[in-house]
Amino acid sequence: MAHGAAMPKGPPIDDTPRLGVVSDTHGRFVATQRAVSALAQLDVRWVVHCGDIGSPDIVPLFAHWSTHFVFGNVDTDERALRRAIDHAGQTCHERFGELELAGRRISFLHGDDTRRLDETAGSGDWDLVCYGHTHVAEMHRQESTLVLNPGAVHRARRHSVAVVDLREMVARHIWM
Repeated sequence: MAHGAAMPKGPPIDDTPRLGVVSDTHGRFVATQRAVSALAQLDVRWVVHCGDIGSPDIVPLFAHWSTHFVFGNVDTDERALRRAIDHAGQTCHERFGELELAGRRISFLHGDDTRRLDETAGSGDWDLVCYGHTHVAEMHRQESTLVLNPGAVHRARRHSVAVVDLREMVARHIWM
């Protein structure tokens, strides 16, 4: 790992299925390293990046995990980002991602398409909907769906990421 980003060592601390959620890195390498270090300390198994990746240089920072990326409104060079994601062995979901992890149905998108975000969150089809774009950390329940914005790694009043315990379906923001 370049530039000294901390990575977990050895087996997981416990068997809790934790998902790391990141958004709005905007190509900021050092700030993203801090986010990666925070996630490493929390023993997450997977990561979703909710867009505005900003630079292909960001993608390798997430090499320790199975990481799933979507594009945001500032991801103008989608071809270069897609190439970096593929080269890193990660998954590019274009503008909308869907996963099943630990028996939970998860969708994630950037959130700049507010109609799609509202439809997704209100559909009842998902246990967890993750989004970014606003640079404001928030979470709420919409019926049985946990809707989560991890905040932003760049250009936020307080930089943050989030971690979700997929067994209990509870999330918390991690402030950096």
